[in-house]
Amino acid sequence: MSKPTLSKSSFGELSLDSALLRNLEDLGYQQMTDIQAAALPPIIEGADVIGKAKTGSGKTAAFGLGILNKLKVERFRVQTLVLCPTRELADQVARELRKLARAVHNIKILTLCGGMPFGPQVGSLEHGAHIVVGTPGRVEEHVRKGKLLLQHVDTLVLDEADRMLDMGFQASLDAIIEHVPAGRQTLLFSATFPSGIKSLAARVQRDPLMVEVAATHSTLSIQQHFYRVDDNAQRLQAVCQVLQHFNAESTVIFCNTKRETDEVAVYLKDQGFTALGLHGDMQQKDRDRTLVCFANRSVSVLVATDVAARGLDIEKLDMVINYHLSRDPEVHVHRIGRTGRAGESGKAVSLISEKERYKIERLEGLLGQPIEAEPLPLPDESFVPQKPPMVTIQIDGGKKQKVRPGDIVGALTGEGGIDGTQVGKIHIFDLCAYVAVMREASRAGLKKLSNGKLKGRAYRVRVIGV
Repeated sequence: MSKPTLSKSSFGELSLDSALLRNLEDLGYQQMTDIQAAALPPIIEGADVIGKAKTGSGKTAAFGLGILNKLKVERFRVQTLVLCPTRELADQVARELRKLARAVHNIKILTLCGGMPFGPQVGSLEHGAHIVVGTPGRVEEHVRKGKLLLQHVDTLVLDEADRMLDMGFQASLDAIIEHVPAGRQTLLFSATFPSGIKSLAARVQRDPLMVEVAATHSTLSIQQHFYRVDDNAQRLQAVCQVLQHFNAESTVIFCNTKRETDEVAVYLKDQGFTALGLHGDMQQKDRDRTLVCFANRSVSVLVATDVAARGLDIEKLDMVINYHLSRDPEVHVHRIGRTGRAGESGKAVSLISEKERYKIERLEGLLGQPIEAEPLPLPDESFVPQKPPMVTIQIDGGKKQKVRPGDIVGALTGEGGIDGTQVGKIHIFDLCAYVAVMREASRAGLKKLSNGKLKGRAYRVRVIGV
């Protein structure tokens, strides 16, 4: 069967299976991103690869297409293991792989993450899988208990490897890799490349090819501001002044510690902003709910640590604020790359003090230009934070109850309900579901769901968020 003809400098130039190429064309994937163009050819050839690229670069498709191209569907056993630092990122990777694989029949992709019940995962493993995507702690637990067998794995992917080391997963990674055949292909992707990553690569890879794409962002898409603060006591008020000045609809504020994350989120709520915190000490269900509210645009400000925000994939993020500069200048570039994506414009604001001179100098070295600190925007005493455009409603029924998006839309828009254009994003988990509704329709939507039924059954519903 002939390969479809795609544009020059495209996936059609690669030795990819024709079904994968047709699916890419259907998905509208025409030209490769820089990381895909650089990494895919050696991956397809079977080489070990280290990929260094900023967030939003298309690296999941880079390793995903390589995985799927060599997969032998007729051999129903685990052939690929993808390890990610957080459940959110693992879910995102699994979704992308399923999308890329939809033209190849009978591929089974399984996620194994902490924060989820262990028993059902064992049941899923007993039914078999071709690709396992998971977090190191939970994958190690399944391997240790003999529930996950890795003797047939021929591709190992370490995604966001720097964050896995930051989160203390070194021992789990070592324990897992002991059970993977030595003759495998190993692909390591990382936004930054500290010494720990170099050491890890030296231990787990064979003559890896280093693939690196530009770590800077276009000044046309991201407008950076560096505002001077005198001391830490001024930072909280400074954040408010920045939020007032730009009045963005969606903002992520990055903090270096969990304590600061909580402190900033509480302060902003006290000032009338719809803000939530996100860090690793939160229970998984609370992290899920927080991410859903922000993704649904029913919360305007997300205050997060770097690790907790990995896997955060928000469309049209208007602004990023660095409460403190990161200790690693490459992490700074990674943070601000979450705005200004896909041709959209974005703003990146950093609060800096003279005590952070060493961080500033390191960042200047990476950016290749001096950093000019600006005076803070003046406070606006008359400013009233705007309410987010959406409201999120939680339904206490999910995948286990066979609730589907169509059921929720039908219940909201049925006789006497709200208009379909007033329904936003829907997220369905095992035991609950979330639906975003435009603020002006939220009362009517809540009433419709409260008085109605889904699949013939009444569920408890309530508005969540702030």
